[in-house]
Amino acid sequence: MIFLLAANLVVVAAQTRQQSRRAAPVRNRAISNIVREIDARNIEATIRKLVSFGTRNTLSEQNDPKRGIGAARDWLYAEFLKAAEASNGRMTVEKQSYEQAKAPRVPEPTIITNVVATLKGSQPEATDRIYVVSGHYDSMCNSPTDAKCDAPGANDDASGTAAVLEMARVMAKYEFDATIVFMAVAGEEQSLLGSTHFAEQAKQKNWNVDAMFTNDIVGNSLGGNGVRDRSHVRVFSEGVPSNETPAEATTRRSVGGENDSASRQLARFIKETGDAFVPQFEVMMIYRRDRYGRGGDHIPFLERGYPAVRFTEVNEEFRHQHQNVRVENGVQFGDLPEFVDFGYVANVARVNAASLAALSWAPSRPKGVTIVAQRLSNDTELRWDANKEPDLAGYEIVWRETTDAVWTNSKAVGNVTSFTMKGMSKDNYFFGVRSIDKVGNKSPVTYPRPQTRQ
Repeated sequence: MIFLLAANLVVVAAQTRQQSRRAAPVRNRAISNIVREIDARNIEATIRKLVSFGTRNTLSEQNDPKRGIGAARDWLYAEFLKAAEASNGRMTVEKQSYEQAKAPRVPEPTIITNVVATLKGSQPEATDRIYVVSGHYDSMCNSPTDAKCDAPGANDDASGTAAVLEMARVMAKYEFDATIVFMAVAGEEQSLLGSTHFAEQAKQKNWNVDAMFTNDIVGNSLGGNGVRDRSHVRVFSEGVPSNETPAEATTRRSVGGENDSASRQLARFIKETGDAFVPQFEVMMIYRRDRYGRGGDHIPFLERGYPAVRFTEVNEEFRHQHQNVRVENGVQFGDLPEFVDFGYVANVARVNAASLAALSWAPSRPKGVTIVAQRLSNDTELRWDANKEPDLAGYEIVWRETTDAVWTNSKAVGNVTSFTMKGMSKDNYFFGVRSIDKVGNKSPVTYPRPQTRQ
């Protein structure tokens, strides 16, 4: 009996290997072109220009044409308008402003302005699907409320802002199915004020923000530990969703899923896409919302139920973050442009751009994905709602061992809304479903919830 059981397991495993293959993105030539067009020289010019405003502290001058947050705001607005000229009317640019009341890091009511460039999608079924990418253009020295000190902010976060602007310049001339928002936010150093305002507006207006990337501190390849790493970038993603309900928590604890939030699926998608289109530059998936005691502009989106991740360099140099510019014992402190690796920022932008393009050309993630749980069986039955995109080709089932970090196998199942994986127990693997269009673009994976009744 033991021999027969072992033999049957070997047969099932062999069949599984034959019917499966490693998940991989389609080789989309347009994405390769976007990656190639990202230019480190443009990124350097943007960073140096932002530094030239002396300080970009959110509390600094709003109306001085040469110094302060207002000068940076107006320059960025003009640059996004230039990028929009290549879009054939698809990209619009606005200053999203509101008055922030007095708060712990805001001693007086202050105008907060996000510079927002929206590249409208072209496919009717996908135009309500929005992808947001941001950097914060404000800066600080030692104190977030010191509006007068020089705060060059070359890495934190002119680097992320420059990456976003370069993406907008390159991607504006391409036509995407879904909408992409390129955004430079203010008030990050005052507790994520600009991004919180945008995320709250999105929630109130019921926008379908399908994913959000923030780029914050993405320019230094030489860390304070003395390690230079020009070939990796960290992508932080939370496991248990920030907005999880008690009922959802109960379900998660019973069947697993703490490593399969929508944000974790987004991080896996970014890694897979980066490996395909920027192979010399590896995404390190960090299974945390952010670093210890730190936070970024993705958090307000997570708190409102939107999938979001943070890009950050691998080894930080804290002598060049949140520091007054000075020399002590022969050591230079301050966030200056000479400590930024512009080629490194360009590679971060390439991974961002490739992932945004892949998301925006792919169908939406399958909705209503469930795994039939009420029957005792060694098969696994999955069900989902039909996508509405006109160029949909069908779906893939993906799976992995429960201890694996990424999806390792996939099976195309056609344009159906249910499928049974024969001989593969739902208790032994994690499963998911993703959609595919007629040219092979694939959505992120949707992790199923258990269906206990027919």
